[in-house]
Amino acid sequence: MTEAPLAGGTIIGEDGLARPTWASTDVLLREYYDKEWGMPVRDEQGLFERICLEGFQAGLSWSTILRKRPAFREAFAVFDPDKVATFTEEDVERLMLNEGIIRNRAKINATIKNAQATIALRDEGGLVDFVWSFQPESTPTPRTLSEIPTSSPESVALSKALRKKGFSFVGPTTMFALMEAIGIIDTHLVDSHRRGTSGVWA
Repeated sequence: MTEAPLAGGTIIGEDGLARPTWASTDVLLREYYDKEWGMPVRDEQGLFERICLEGFQAGLSWSTILRKRPAFREAFAVFDPDKVATFTEEDVERLMLNEGIIRNRAKINATIKNAQATIALRDEGGLVDFVWSFQPESTPTPRTLSEIPTSSPESVALSKALRKKGFSFVGPTTMFALMEAIGIIDTHLVDSHRRGTSGVWA
């Protein structure tokens, strides 16, 4: 690929589009960046999946999660909260033998616990409204990757609120990454071709 770095921190690919470095070399990451990352997720099942996958990503690269996402979806009933909430210890043991996913017992148990917490939140308006209620009044306008924060007052507050509702693996940094991924904030670099495409931030 012929790439040209811009002063703003993006790279122009052979297709003429500017992307951050992390989305410029790996084909899977580029596809994810161009079509998914930063776009609003406003359905319960989709948001539950994103929360769980962000939790599994902790300590790992996102490319690892993306490559394993089909296996994750198969293992966790396409992240249907009603189905995952009924998983038993036998299911946990089965998942611990599944080489297609991240075999971390704490994270697997957290996914089941988070499904149960998601169902409980339906009595309070649901997971989607709960998470989106932490949208800030403004969004970052980074020109380089170094200008993108790793947490915010809102991600700290969201983390604390979700923990009180029974969720696990939802730390402030993980929740900031979630907020970036589902469009609550727009941290696309100013020079990126994706900046402002979510429709959330004009």
